Amino acid sequence: MKHVHNSRGLAADPDGSLYDPGVRASMQAFAEGGDTLALEAAAAVRSAAQAVDRLRSYGSGERGLSAGALDLLVRLSTGSDEGFSIGELARAAGVSSRNITGLVDTLERDSLARRVQDQQDRRSVRVLITPAGQEWLEAFRGPTRRAMSAIFQGFDEDELARLRHLCLRLVENQGRIEQYLNGVRPDRPAS
Repeated sequence: MKHVHNSRGLAADPDGSLYDPGVRASMQAFAEGGDTLALEAAAAVRSAAQAVDRLRSYGSGERGLSAGALDLLVRLSTGSDEGFSIGELARAAGVSSRNITGLVDTLERDSLARRVQDQQDRRSVRVLITPAGQEWLEAFRGPTRRAMSAIFQGFDEDELARLRHLCLRLVENQGRIEQYLNGVRPDRPAS
């Protein structure tokens, strides 16, 4: 028997595990009656990530930074006086250099970051956070802490650590699949 859990229309399985009845019905149709647990879990991860990003965006005020731009700005705030190269930022974020270039363009347009010539390699540029970027992050810090405290209300430290672990296992699995698809086998080093 389905028990509606809240105003978002979530329900609980007999063991108390939450699920979305609409997602379950869609996934059952898609899987043609097969097991839908992995599909429902993927949809739940996507919904949770969107919920966290929506709440996190409230702290960005009128700036409207994307999650990617915000993550890049936070990373830049941890850099040295030399900043980071586009390649370093791309590798750290697990995205293409082209993607990072677009995010840097956005941050530069808002005067939150700037490009400078690399002193070691004149052909390259480095990216630095600006004083305005540091000020923006400082103003964003308090609302973000409150938002994350609210969205993770009721989670204990063990649950948060377990959630982090499970999400990062998904990331690891995706990386292995991508390597496999790109011809890199686990028993052979990447070239």
